[in-house]
Amino acid sequence: MNAQTHTRIKFCGMTHADDIALACELGVDAIGLVFAERSSRRLTIEQARALRAGIAEGIEVVALFMDNDAATVQRVIDAVRPTVLQFHGREDEAFCAAFDMPYFKAVAMGGDVAADALSHHPRAVALLLDSHASGGAGGTGHAFDWSRIPRESARPFLLAGGLHPENIFDAVTAVHPWGVDVSSGIESAPGEKDAAKMRRFVEEVRRADSSER
Repeated sequence: MNAQTHTRIKFCGMTHADDIALACELGVDAIGLVFAERSSRRLTIEQARALRAGIAEGIEVVALFMDNDAATVQRVIDAVRPTVLQFHGREDEAFCAAFDMPYFKAVAMGGDVAADALSHHPRAVALLLDSHASGGAGGTGHAFDWSRIPRESARPFLLAGGLHPENIFDAVTAVHPWGVDVSSGIESAPGEKDAAKMRRFVEEVRRADSSER
């Protein structure tokens, strides 16, 4: 990711070239391409390769998986050339690290969170704290109780789950995350991003960053 001078913004579940062009124009830090089989935003490798060609240099390309097999992950790496992997399922540390690439690991915050959950995956670049329950998929559109995030944790994390232009200012100022991850909160329908929401989301994150200086 970029130098730690502002809250990092990741737009996930991108499915259209025009939306990626706008995301690049808005200066987001990362764009997520989804390969999880259960996702309505899932891309084929061919679709992802075409979209990846439109992502500006300097923006992280994140390939998202959920319990995909190792062969599928490797095919995506070879064909799409992501810069970061993201794992949302039951993948253990050995599996995630086996590809010798930076990775994010999702932590389910919507159910009973194990006391040591945030200490798992020490080799992850960052954890992604999402609102789904353990064993469920992300992209629920619902926020979890942010007070459940341990204040003493030194792990970098991206806040996800139920974020949208109306609450992202409060989220950033309350939680001070390393980054934020949004998908359904900037959509008009699954996989269909809304340009006005994308713009306002970025504006509100930057407004929060300015208020903290």
